[in-house]
Amino acid sequence: MKKKSSIIKLALIGVVLVIGIVLSVCSFRLPFSYYNYNSFASSIKLGLDLKGGIYAVYDSESAGVDNFDAKLAGTQKRLQDLLVSKGYTEALVTIEDKTRLRVEVPDVDNPSAVFELIGKPAELEFVLDDTDEIVITGDHVKSAEGYYDSSQGAPVVSLELTDEGADRFGEITAANVNKTMSIYIVTDGVRDETPISTATIQEAITGGRAQITMSGQETQDAVDLAAQIMSGTFDVKLSLKESSTISPTLGEHALFLGIIAGAVGLLLVIAFLIWRYRLFGVVATIALVVYTVLMLFFLAVLPWVQLTLPGIAGILLSLGMAVDGNIVIYERIKDEFRDGKSILASLHAGFKKATVAIFDSNITTIFAAIILIIFGTGTISGFGITLLIGIILSMFTSLVVTRGLCKYFTAINNTNEKLYGLKRGKDFVPENLENAEEVEEEVKEITAPAGDTEGAQA
Repeated sequence: MKKKSSIIKLALIGVVLVIGIVLSVCSFRLPFSYYNYNSFASSIKLGLDLKGGIYAVYDSESAGVDNFDAKLAGTQKRLQDLLVSKGYTEALVTIEDKTRLRVEVPDVDNPSAVFELIGKPAELEFVLDDTDEIVITGDHVKSAEGYYDSSQGAPVVSLELTDEGADRFGEITAANVNKTMSIYIVTDGVRDETPISTATIQEAITGGRAQITMSGQETQDAVDLAAQIMSGTFDVKLSLKESSTISPTLGEHALFLGIIAGAVGLLLVIAFLIWRYRLFGVVATIALVVYTVLMLFFLAVLPWVQLTLPGIAGILLSLGMAVDGNIVIYERIKDEFRDGKSILASLHAGFKKATVAIFDSNITTIFAAIILIIFGTGTISGFGITLLIGIILSMFTSLVVTRGLCKYFTAINNTNEKLYGLKRGKDFVPENLENAEEVEEEVKEITAPAGDTEGAQA
């Protein structure tokens, strides 16, 4: 590998790394446009403990319920859709202990409104006003959507019914044209006195779809009504077990302390690496910066990742393992150099011997992270996710980025052992060092493209 080529490649890597750092931490408006770019760091979705908000835990009644697991999963999805329809796009609904639902809504401006929405999940009844006959219940409603219908010039709520609900709804509406029907919320077996909606049956409604026209009202009223209907269409009965509000100030303070702790720890590690391993320490520092940029990128783009305090702990743990990987590699290189090999030969042998150890130690941690993701809930699962992402990135930076950078730097200078913090052993005899021809063979072997073993041996 020629010195000039290595210098050019290192310069290009430096430019790309600077761009990555800017994209990671800087938000700005693009020149000559109205587009505002948000950095990776600012795009990361923060969990409840960092951003503040509310959480609630609901117990479900599983006794005597057929296909309970499937119905609980359906209830989870419907509650998630309900919250999203109300604008809480970062809300998270998860299943705990196979019988509970945990609802987290970060960064809410009006916690009481959310508690009013989800605090008492109820049942739903469509009732004929004349006879007080229950036409259908929430069990017969698949979905409800509120929007403005331009063809009617008014907001509407569109309902999709189950097959059983469609048949029953069609029969009763056919027999009660021009009569009124009201929708009631039933909580703990008690029907509310005031219906949430009253409409006149204008014709027989068949096909499993119905529409409530809300003339003279706002589109938001239709959206709210659809949300109320969805709240009464859960497949299982829920009861509120606990709830709490978390102050955003507490989360901001915890996030600030986490960033400070990570930054201070990273600076101390970098100082130690450079002091101990000289230019190899600089390489390790660059690899850690690459790790940080990639971690911020994946946290920002992966839709199912929410950063929590345990998640920060997972990142710091994987960062420490990335540092540990570099240390293992450099110590192997130093061992090979003390035994009499050249810098290039030591580099090659050190990476070869360290790779197995790094892979084995990290793969066991990956298994542990996967178990936490599968069987853990809430913040425990979040810890497992960030740990898994961090471990994969740490292996990549240690075995790929660090190795490539070391090759480029040693191609520029492979004779100055002090530059790399290397030292011969006490029993070293200069005559034991490979001659110039052997060193040249090492250069060919190390710098040859992957799979070009014949060219390296020629």
